[in-house]
Amino acid sequence: MPAVTLADDLAYAVSLPRAPRRVVSLVPSITEALATTCPERLVGATDWCTHPEGLAVQRVRGTKNPDLKAIATLAPDLVVANKEENRELDVRRLRADGIPVWVTDIETVPGALDSLERLFVEVLEVGTPDWLVSARREWDGPVTEPTVDVAVAIWRDPWMAVGRDTFTGDLVSRLGWRNVLADDADRYPHVAVADLDREGVTVLLPDEPYVFSATDGPEAFTQARTALVSGRLLTWYGPSLVGAKAALTTAVNA
Repeated sequence: MPAVTLADDLAYAVSLPRAPRRVVSLVPSITEALATTCPERLVGATDWCTHPEGLAVQRVRGTKNPDLKAIATLAPDLVVANKEENRELDVRRLRADGIPVWVTDIETVPGALDSLERLFVEVLEVGTPDWLVSARREWDGPVTEPTVDVAVAIWRDPWMAVGRDTFTGDLVSRLGWRNVLADDADRYPHVAVADLDREGVTVLLPDEPYVFSATDGPEAFTQARTALVSGRLLTWYGPSLVGAKAALTTAVNA
C-alpha cells in the first residue's frame, strides 16, 4: 500500500509508509491472532504470549514492563498494544522513538472482532482471516435473557472478580449468563468471598491470571457452585473464540 495514516481504536493517527512487515505484539490474544493469520510478520511478543504453542519469536518481557530496547532492536514497523493490557507510558516512549504503535480498545465480543478485522484488513492488508469469519458466526446474534447467575473470579488473597464494562462480562452475557457484579462501580472490584458465595450463583474459576485449580479455589465456597474453566476461552479475543461458546457452556453445566 502507499503511505497512509489510519486512526487506531483510540483515534490516534498512525502513519505507515507501507503495510507492516515486522510486527511486535504486546497482547497475548493479538499475538495468537497474528501467529495464526500471518506468522511471517510476527517478530516479537511478550513472555505471556503462550499461544499458539511452540511460538518461536523474540520475547520482549511482559505486558506491563516491556523491554523497549529489545523492541527497538527488532526494528518493527508496527507494535500492537491494548488500552487495558499495556501502559500508556510505554506506548508514548515507543512513539517518541519513532516506532508506530497501534492501540486497540476492546470491551465487547463484537468490538473485539471489529477491531481485529480492521487490523488485518486495513493495516496489515491480509484480508479477513477464516477464524474471524467463524468467530462472528458463532457469537453473532442478540444477547438473550440470562438463565444462570455467575461471578467470575480473577484473583485471590485478595479476591478480585470481573465487574462492569469488560470483554469477559460481555462474553458471559452472550452465553446467557448474568454476571452478578455487572453493576459494580469498578471494572475489576476487590471482593469478599461472601460477595461471591451465594446460593444460586456459579463462581467461574479460570486458570489465568490466577491459576485456580481443583485444590486452590473451590474450597473457599460453601453455598455457590464452582466451575473450573479455561481463562483463555473466557478472556482472550481472537482464534480462541472459535469453539469457546460450547466449551464454556459444557464446563459450567458439568
